[in-house]
Amino acid sequence: MDEDGEAESSPQVPYESLLNLPLSSDLDRIAEQMHALARAQRSLQGLLEAVLGISSDLDLPTVLRRVVRTSMDLVGARYGALGVLDDSGEFLSEFIPLGLDSQELNDLSGVELPRGRGLLGHLIRHPEPLRVPDIGRHPESAGFPPGHPPMRTLLGVAISGRDRIYGNLYLSDRRDGKPFDAQDEGVIRALAGTAGVAIENARLFLQVQRSSERFQRLLLPRLLDLGPFRSCTVYRPASAPGHLGGDWYDAFKLDDGSCVAVIGDVIGHDLEAAAAMSQIRSMLRALSFDGPASPGATLGRLDRIMLATGGHAVTTACVCRFEPVHDGWLMRWSNAGHPPPLVLLPDGDACYLEAEPGIPLGVDADLGRPDHTYPLAPGSTVIMYTDGVVERHDQPLQRGLDSLAATARQLVGEPLEQLCGALADHYPGDGHDDMAVLVLRVPGAGGADGSRS
Repeated sequence: MDEDGEAESSPQVPYESLLNLPLSSDLDRIAEQMHALARAQRSLQGLLEAVLGISSDLDLPTVLRRVVRTSMDLVGARYGALGVLDDSGEFLSEFIPLGLDSQELNDLSGVELPRGRGLLGHLIRHPEPLRVPDIGRHPESAGFPPGHPPMRTLLGVAISGRDRIYGNLYLSDRRDGKPFDAQDEGVIRALAGTAGVAIENARLFLQVQRSSERFQRLLLPRLLDLGPFRSCTVYRPASAPGHLGGDWYDAFKLDDGSCVAVIGDVIGHDLEAAAAMSQIRSMLRALSFDGPASPGATLGRLDRIMLATGGHAVTTACVCRFEPVHDGWLMRWSNAGHPPPLVLLPDGDACYLEAEPGIPLGVDADLGRPDHTYPLAPGSTVIMYTDGVVERHDQPLQRGLDSLAATARQLVGEPLEQLCGALADHYPGDGHDDMAVLVLRVPGAGGADGSRS
């Protein structure tokens, strides 16, 4: 207050002076920082989710496409591609583009995929991150082929694993129209590190899968000449990478002119199951040649030998023996817990040989093995298969059996290779288990095989 007791008034600040204060610019700068922080947090969250997503799959083609799609999503890119290097490391052996719509894909039909020239080649020769604000102005730009959509900006990052560069990740044109910045580069570089590990794991898994399948096929027999019988076989591994199975088949002629066909499945999906399958198949073939025992007796002897030699593999199997009779063929069979054989008659009728299946091998060797007989008309076909052909965990087994029989009926009289291939290609199973099919056709009237010429 002044001496008169009146309150002192605050000094008046001119309005024009308020406009000159740095408050507005500070707020703008703070807002930009907050925006950048929020963007960084979103990028980090997206990166963590992307790492989990990419690392969760072991199918190589799926992993490669997921890497590209995830990279596009992280930085808001309209286009993305992954170039896989060839063994020389100098050119692209595979190019996986994403983001092209149907019209753009149609415009590029017939255009050869990039091999690694221009800016793509630059990144191959110089595997450091590359940001280009204007592709057309870069001195190493080679332009685009006819029909290629226009692209302006580029972000390229190399993907490496096990001390070698696997390929390069290319992103083009942010959806907001801005060029790629340092934050985009940092996020994609971080993703590329994870992608390299995921790709290497998927490649190793693919190698294991191929080696497992090759090992499995080496254990299966190559069928000898069964004439006058005709046969065809097929084996397909399960869809799971590295999956080893115990499915097997075998067929051979005996000295008395009869023919034996076997299908079996050792329970398990590992190396031990595959090894047990090979041993059991060999023992069963040897026992079949050792005297005129019935299929049931042969399975009984095999069961006792497995028990005596310390074998603990639970195995399903079906043994069929085809013997000539005056008016055709007699099929004798015994089943150890295996799906029933399917008989396809020359007139197109098909029926499953439903009979006492018995229990699997390796459960109780003291139980008897029942034998069954079925007269076969000349030219009949017997289809033996493992449960992976017909089994789906979300459907009753009978539905798979009905589907298999329907496919067989449609191809009655066709060459055996066509029938066998169709059964394998159109199987009703879910693919979670490996599968084997053995098809055997007895001679027709006059020795013909019953196929259409």
